[in-house]
Amino acid sequence: MHGEFFMNGDIACAEGGISGGCRLFAGYPITPATEIAERMSQRLPKIGGVFIQMEDEIASMNCILGASWGGVKSMTATSGPGFSLMMENLGLGVITETPCVLVDVQRGSPSTGLPTLVGQADMMQARWGSHGDYEIIAISPWSPQEAYDFTIKAFNLSEKYRTPVLVMTDEAVGHMTEKVTILPEDKIVLEPRRKPPLPPDKFKLYSYDEKNIPWAPNAGDGYRIHVTGLTHDERGYPVVNAETQNKLVRRLVNKIRLNEKEIADYKGFYMDDDPEIVIVSYGITARPSLSVVRRLRKKGMKIGLLKLNVVWPFPEDVIRKIASIATSMFTVENNLGQVSIEVERVNFGRCPCFQIGHAGGEIHSPEEIIKEIEVSLKNGHR
Repeated sequence: MHGEFFMNGDIACAEGGISGGCRLFAGYPITPATEIAERMSQRLPKIGGVFIQMEDEIASMNCILGASWGGVKSMTATSGPGFSLMMENLGLGVITETPCVLVDVQRGSPSTGLPTLVGQADMMQARWGSHGDYEIIAISPWSPQEAYDFTIKAFNLSEKYRTPVLVMTDEAVGHMTEKVTILPEDKIVLEPRRKPPLPPDKFKLYSYDEKNIPWAPNAGDGYRIHVTGLTHDERGYPVVNAETQNKLVRRLVNKIRLNEKEIADYKGFYMDDDPEIVIVSYGITARPSLSVVRRLRKKGMKIGLLKLNVVWPFPEDVIRKIASIATSMFTVENNLGQVSIEVERVNFGRCPCFQIGHAGGEIHSPEEIIKEIEVSLKNGHR
């Protein structure tokens, strides 16, 4: 399947998974992510893949981890309450360094919240939701086309860095319908699985390269495989002491942190002329933010937009650079202050920071954002 289609973001995300090589989807129905599962249930059996409706989200996450170790690219999709249930096994995926993709179609929250309406309040949960020290990769699309493109990207990043990757989309992107270009198979570049450089008798499961990234033999390839959520050595065997813990956890963190510039992805709008005011936004909220930038520039205001495609790891260098040039920064997001905390932390007092939040249920209107900017600049407070 390739060509130009009108489809919503959830279906585009499913097609992105298929284009990215996904051949197993395990999930549990939940609004507003169910269309991803429905699409996968229709498409995967026709291309030799497997769709499984699990008994719950805990089992769904476990299933895709196991499938990945069997050599199959795998993914799941959920929303707020299900995302919470997946957190423990997301941590299992991090410590076992298992490539897979988890899509969170965010909705109004907390708890059951607003199942059919938009939100972006899972962003800090994406970063810190599982227990312990770790780093995560999280991507945020603002359109059905990006839902397709970024899901392919998520699979490539998961293979390259041997880690679960999150696609943090939302109800508005998931349910809006726009033109989406599906690429032919021969035009898609896929990251290959990192096959071991040594024969089975000389290879350790968690030996790693100069970027702190291990290789990835599949179960059944003849290699000795011992996968555990316990702190483990390079063989994968549990070793319960502080020395092994320090070595393992620092490597898990550093394989993302030290490669942050390589992973980072963002797009600037009207940023070439060193604007005095910069909006930082991501996902659906970046769309009204761009409208605001265009309106205010017509009024003579030097304003630009930094759209975060990859939110985690956070692009500290670019935020720091902007903060040293701009006279003020605004973070616009569909929550009451999550990514804005990171903007303020990295800014570190270089210029005034303001957060324009929304509790969810609908997206910001451009007029609302403009009013907040004008009031904040006048009063000079957060």
